[in-house]
This record gives sequence, C-alpha cells and structure tokens, in this order.
Amino acid sequence: MSERIVIDPVTRIEGHAKITIQLDDAGEVTGARFHVTEFRGFERFCEGRSFREMPMITSRICGICPVSHLLASAKATDALLAVEIPETARALRRLVNLAQLVQSHALSFFHLSSPDLLLGADAAPERRNLFALAAERPEIARDGIRLRRFGQDAIEAITGRRIHPTWAVPGGVARPLAPAARERILAGLPEALEIARRTLDGWKRDLERHQEEARVLGNFPTLFMGMVAEDGTLEHTDGKLRVVDETGAIVADQLDPQQYERWIGEAVEPDSYLKAPYFRPRGEADGTYRVGPLARLNVASRCGTPLADAELAEFRQLGRGAVLSSFHAHYARLVEIVHALERMRTLLDAPEILGEDVAAIAMRNRLRGVGACEAPRGTLFHDYEVVPGGLLTRVNLLVATGQNARAMNRAVAQIARHYLSGRKLDEGLLNRVEAGIRAFDPCLSCSTHAAGRMPLSVELLGPDGAALDAVERS
Repeated sequence: MSERIVIDPVTRIEGHAKITIQLDDAGEVTGARFHVTEFRGFERFCEGRSFREMPMITSRICGICPVSHLLASAKATDALLAVEIPETARALRRLVNLAQLVQSHALSFFHLSSPDLLLGADAAPERRNLFALAAERPEIARDGIRLRRFGQDAIEAITGRRIHPTWAVPGGVARPLAPAARERILAGLPEALEIARRTLDGWKRDLERHQEEARVLGNFPTLFMGMVAEDGTLEHTDGKLRVVDETGAIVADQLDPQQYERWIGEAVEPDSYLKAPYFRPRGEADGTYRVGPLARLNVASRCGTPLADAELAEFRQLGRGAVLSSFHAHYARLVEIVHALERMRTLLDAPEILGEDVAAIAMRNRLRGVGACEAPRGTLFHDYEVVPGGLLTRVNLLVATGQNARAMNRAVAQIARHYLSGRKLDEGLLNRVEAGIRAFDPCLSCSTHAAGRMPLSVELLGPDGAALDAVERS
C-alpha cells in the first residue's frame, strides 16, 4: 500500500509550511511537494488605501526583509508620481538595501543553515540550532551575531528604525543622512568585512565535505533571473532584468521591470497559497526560473567591487555554465555580503551621501506604477493601480519566494528520491529534505496568495458539547 510522509512544520524558515512525500507500494518516492499553509492577504486589504500609505504599510509585511518591501513600494509610488528622485535619495536607498542584504544573509547563513552545515544534518534535532552552534563553535556564532548586528545598526542609523522603517516615501526619502550616522556605519565596516571574508574563506575550505549535498540539493537546469546595470554589473536597487539559461547564455536582457507582466506569468496551484510564476516565453511547463543570490551571481557579468569580483571568478568554477545547485546559494550569499560591504563603503565615501535634497514633491500623474528591487531572496515587484484621487484599486505583489516555488518543488522531490526509501527512513534524512528548502531561504509571510475559496469547517455545539449541525466548504 502506498504511503505519505508529512514534514510539518518545516523548521528554521520564515513562515509556515509543510512538505509531503508520496511513496509507492515498494516504499520508493514517487513525488514530493512543498505546501505553504498560511495566508495573509496584503494584496487585497491594501485596496482602497491611498498609494502614499503603501511604503509604511508594506514594510510591515515581514520583519526580516521590511526594507525590500519599503523600497519596492516607494519605487512604485515614484512611478505613480512620474518623478525622478534626487540622486542623494537614490544613493541612500541603495545604501539601506545593501545593509539589509548583509543582515538578512547573515541570518540565513549563520542562524538558520549553519546548524546543518557545521553540526551535520544527522545531528540530533535538539542540537540543530544556534545555541548548540554557540556551544560547539562559539567563534562562528559570535561572528554571525556581530555581522547581522552591523547590518541592523546600519539600517537604524539610516532610517531611524531597525525593523519596519517608514523612511522611504513617494518621491525619495523622509530625511537626509546625518554625519554622525555616516561615521557610525563607517566605524563598523572594517570588522564586518573581516568577518565576511573569514567566513567565506572557511566555507570554501568546507566545500569538499559537502559534495553530496551540492550534487543533490536542487541541482537541475532552470532559467535564472536577476537585476543588472546597463553594462551587466550586479545591481540590487535600480537595475534592469536579465535572464540566463543553464549554460549561462543570456536569454533576455535589459528588460524593464515596469513591464514585468510581458515576461512573467503568474499561476497558482491547488495545494499551496504560494504563487507559482513562470517565464512567459517558455510557458508553464518549461518556464521554471530561479531568483536570489545564486541567480544574481549567475546573471551578472561582474559584481563591480574588487574583492567580490575575485570571489565571483572563483565561484564560477563550480559550474561549466551557470552554477545550478541551489546548495551553492549559501556560498553566493557570502560573496554578496562582501560585495555589499565594499559597495557601502564607496557610497559612504561620496560627499553627496550627506546631501540635503532627498525628496521630489509631486502629485499623482499616472494611474499605474511598478517598483522593483533585489530583495535578499530575489527580485521583488510591487504593482499598484489607482483611481485619479490616488486610492488603490489593485495591488499585486510578486515576491521572490513565489518565483522560486516551482524550483523548490523540484528540489524537494529530487532530494527525497535520493535520500528516502520506505526501507530506510530516519529523522536525519527528513532533515535533508528540509535543508533543501532552507537553501532557498524562503520568506513565506510576504509571498502567499489566495486561489479559489478558503477551506472551512464549522460545527454547531449544544450546551452539553453535543454536535447539533455541521457545514463544510472544501
């Protein structure tokens, strides 16, 4: 008789999800699925609000990547105003986006994934956490805390708040950077860069013992998408879209994020609240693509900073074309941290970073605006439509985790088929399936989407607890 294995919940990710694995009569894996079981509905309950409120509202979608939603929303409202924001505001937005990338990548690598990577996937569940890591590898746990703290401190210095900042506004930012805040960030940069380089060097030494994971955890051909500058340099805030295939060949380049719907189709699946977008020219069947740190290093011609460019050249030796294994997203995150810290130093050293002109004042001039940026987990789109008075009639959020949905389902099926069998099943093997999801660093609170009707079961009970009536909606 066929059986089903359920991993519920998936641990050490942001949000709520489960994995189901189907076994045939012989105990072999026939399929696996990643189900997002929470629904929040930001797209719908933002309707009827003023577009000017959206940066403040959507920065509260997530406590890990609030800056990404803040910036994508602000860019969408810039488009509704039809303004060019001041250069100082543009530089400050780029600076805070890089600071968020540092803190989020540090969280993913050190706090969520390192217990698997450094203590082992077969370690007892009660030991696979940051506290056990701190006991056995205190220097690494300390580095992770310090690196993440630097990113959070930088966000606070720029925006006034570590979490859910409301500093980016339609037309720019709410206030300039204070000289003391600039010095505060500059003072922490050397230690942060030292930690990032030390961690990256250690990870490269450890790669040899992770060859099996690299071969199995999400290692298959797909398309990759990310933002680049006009010359192909990695760009997290104001780039255009580039798509490459598994060989590294450019499939599409310099695509305007404002016209993302020409290239990205949206779909939903009946067993998850997660959207399942696809690259429209290839169709649903063949249009799987990945976004995020691995994708960004695959699509970019260069990072544009010296240390990160040297690391990128070494990273690319992992593949003959694009680096395909999602396991190497851990490596890509560390390269991106180095790049972000270098780029932050360049931005802070420029005199104009302390400029006072940080906001363009305008009324609504368009009825639709799209904003896009590279969040830590991948490309993020905010798409708003308004009536002439500025109230929202439609909101569409296309979040990185959703864009990775098809690849995550393929990854869990690949891992399950490799490790699991009805005749050999233990907790460590199941944890490897979860680790495949953690490599994508999914953020589920901001990526869910309703399809059809919510299932509902209601019972009417009498005073004695006896069931008097019941109704169900599937």
